[in-house]
Amino acid sequence: MRTWPALALRFPASEAVPPPAGVLQDLVSATLDGLDVLAIAEPGEGTWQVCFRSEEDRATAEAALRAAHGPAGLGIDAIDLPDEDWARRSQAALGAVRVGRLVITPPWAVQAAAPEPDTVTIIIDPAMGFGSGHHPTTRLCLAALQRLDLHGRHVLDIGTGSGVLALAAARLGAASVLAIDVDADALENARGNAGLNDDPPGVEFRERDFRDGETLAAEVVVANLTGGMLTAIAGRLVRAVRPGGALILSGITAEEREQTLAVFVRWGEVGWAEEEDGWVCALLREKP
Repeated sequence: MRTWPALALRFPASEAVPPPAGVLQDLVSATLDGLDVLAIAEPGEGTWQVCFRSEEDRATAEAALRAAHGPAGLGIDAIDLPDEDWARRSQAALGAVRVGRLVITPPWAVQAAAPEPDTVTIIIDPAMGFGSGHHPTTRLCLAALQRLDLHGRHVLDIGTGSGVLALAAARLGAASVLAIDVDADALENARGNAGLNDDPPGVEFRERDFRDGETLAAEVVVANLTGGMLTAIAGRLVRAVRPGGALILSGITAEEREQTLAVFVRWGEVGWAEEEDGWVCALLREKP
């Protein structure tokens, strides 16, 4: 079973050690905001479990937290968190989320979702870090996909994670979907989710770094990454869009919006863009 490097944080009782626990939690949140945190769970009162993608990220965070908040009484221990334990404790409360015609639901909430006749239901079994449809960047991509006529078109999903966008594209009529990711565990989760949805035909999950090898191409390219990564691979992204196609960009913070989109508007026109909870998604088409 895969484990995730994590830090177990214990906050002092508010009456025991200044500053009060609530204030200290705010200060710790501010410190973590500048680090590469994967997820945060609160298994009990006054305790956090902060998960990271790598031991190096954990070590960096531990050093920063000890320097900034150790004197304030913050307890810090390095732990390894089993993925199944994360899914059981942190994701069990997740319900279905609806975006337009799409209803994204975990397996245990299918009946509660009570889909209407005009909706398309996609089942996603949450696994840490791979996306369950609840994050604003994913929801915005789901909205963008529904602004396109996908029938008979080929879709490329870069950084597929749980596979939710690939499965959504297939259910919305795409002729084929190639979903790629560099994380083998994410792809295992995505293939499992495809099985939960009766393995839609034409969907392929492949371990591949988009930055390497021959440029892949499709009529619709979806890249839910980060603003910095989108900027770094902008040239390959626009070359991946076949003539007359569309490019969906997400994972951009509101602060990155102007700088990131400026790189792409040399190639295409922004036909739609939305912001949710500080995250931005844009749908672009090639200029005539």
